[in-house]
Amino acid sequence: MSVPGPATGRPRAPLRVGNASGFYGDRFDALTEMLTGGPLDVLTGDYLAELTMLILGRDRLKDPGRGWAKTFLRQLEDGLGLARERGVTLVTNAGGLNPAALADAVRELSERVGVPARVAHVEGDDLLERGGWGEGVLTANAYLGGAGIAACLRAGADVVVTGRVADAALVSGCAAAHFGWTDDDRDRLAGAVVAGHVLECGTQATGGNYAFFVRDGIDVRHPGFPLAEIAADGSSVVTKHPGTGGAVTVGTVTAQLLYETAGPRYPGPDVTARLDTVRLAQEGPDRVRIEGARGEPRPGTLKVGLTRLGGFRNAVTFVLTGLDVEAKAALVREQMEAAFARAGTRRPREVSWNLVRTGRPDADVQEEAGALLRLVVRDADENVVGRAVSAPAVELALASYPGFHVTAPPARPAPYGVFEAAYVPAEGVPHVAVLPDGTRADVSFPACAPTTAPVDSTPRAGPGSGPGPHLVPSPTRRAPLGLVAGARSGDKGASANIGVWARDADPEIHDWLRATLTVARLRQLLPETAGLEITRHELPNLAALNFIVDGILGEGVASQHRFDPQAKALGEWLRSRHLDIPEVFLP
Repeated sequence: MSVPGPATGRPRAPLRVGNASGFYGDRFDALTEMLTGGPLDVLTGDYLAELTMLILGRDRLKDPGRGWAKTFLRQLEDGLGLARERGVTLVTNAGGLNPAALADAVRELSERVGVPARVAHVEGDDLLERGGWGEGVLTANAYLGGAGIAACLRAGADVVVTGRVADAALVSGCAAAHFGWTDDDRDRLAGAVVAGHVLECGTQATGGNYAFFVRDGIDVRHPGFPLAEIAADGSSVVTKHPGTGGAVTVGTVTAQLLYETAGPRYPGPDVTARLDTVRLAQEGPDRVRIEGARGEPRPGTLKVGLTRLGGFRNAVTFVLTGLDVEAKAALVREQMEAAFARAGTRRPREVSWNLVRTGRPDADVQEEAGALLRLVVRDADENVVGRAVSAPAVELALASYPGFHVTAPPARPAPYGVFEAAYVPAEGVPHVAVLPDGTRADVSFPACAPTTAPVDSTPRAGPGSGPGPHLVPSPTRRAPLGLVAGARSGDKGASANIGVWARDADPEIHDWLRATLTVARLRQLLPETAGLEITRHELPNLAALNFIVDGILGEGVASQHRFDPQAKALGEWLRSRHLDIPEVFLP
């Protein structure tokens, strides 16, 4: 990777940044595939998520030397040699809670396999020892920016290991080092942050989890991982290596841009990127240009992700078959509640019942004649949700409704976690780059950056106030929303976002969506959102709406509040709902 110097000035060649991991557990061979599939300057890997930090926190409790993603080190057994042969720099947040330990392990591996590598790492995000986070907090990590990564690369690092940085910082830090950008290069940094957001979830940018994969005929059996060619002005082209599966289209990039975002402003530790200024264009097969991103000053605070053990969870799923499903469900509930009252322990703190009617009348297949009754219990005391739940569930086997059985034998209680977000002044958080020679470079924020006024995301004609300028009334037909709109959803702490965009970025469909898909209509289509706060944002350049549903995930993904605990399928549920759609838009 080239970095600017006194003799060369700012390099003009685009920086080719690839991604080989979107989460801890992603495709193991991706690192090798990306290194051998085509030219790259930098290969990044994102291993961290809210749930991952809890997993690593539990690892660290067992062994203080742990707390990092072991997969990355195994990938380097072959990958380090390939990277050095091809001159590709590796940048990853696999350091998790212990980036220094992973950096040491990479150095040991380098010596063992005989591949010299200059290894650096970034630290300062771990704020657990600062205290004041409340009882039972297991991890407390600030989302750092790309400054530490940039400092390591400018010092000649071949491998950079970080802890908790903002996902997009893996890319923005590399671009800042390559082009010599400073904090004042806000539009350029914003462009790199947008590119980083597209890359961070791996194959979600190349057709994975894409709403229109059937209609568009995208082969997603083995999609290739994405890369971005980032230019000196911050614009980029998202693509993938030749001959790999999947596809890169305006649609696949739009879907990823909407993933786990909120309003027009996308605040981060490097810059606040204005998503409402971003423009996409299909430049060629599997090539989408991203340009127009505007940047504003970064917030004066940093987000801190807090995880703690929330207690213990147990679950039993009863199968109800054939007739009298409601009566059978009522019998089981009454029997289990009576067992809780008789138990030597108190009733679990949380007891939830959910009847899922999956069956149909006169079914030819037994499974299609059934319904599922889910019992989920939670409590801080393991004993309260242990045998006190599993024993009475088993004892009902010969003494309850006809056809009694469960999907699996009751198991031991499992611990669950809770994620919370806090915010601290950015200038009070240490941000240190430990360079390949061991030098410690302090790149902490010198002072609080100015804040900006809220964006007015009120729709152009007011939410649901009537047809937009392009909308012509026409006969309607009852049909699934997904025939005319794509969606992608995901988790953000206890909340979820649902990004919805007009098929093919059609302006008339977009205007119809703006007029039709109000907050009130969303509540009608998704009754589980009743009583929850919902905010709607508009992104006209993407022909999109973005909804934030607060509290739908309870205490976060680790608490498994819903059967879809990360809200990954919330958007697909919305697309499956029927409403009156103008026939002119329908296939």
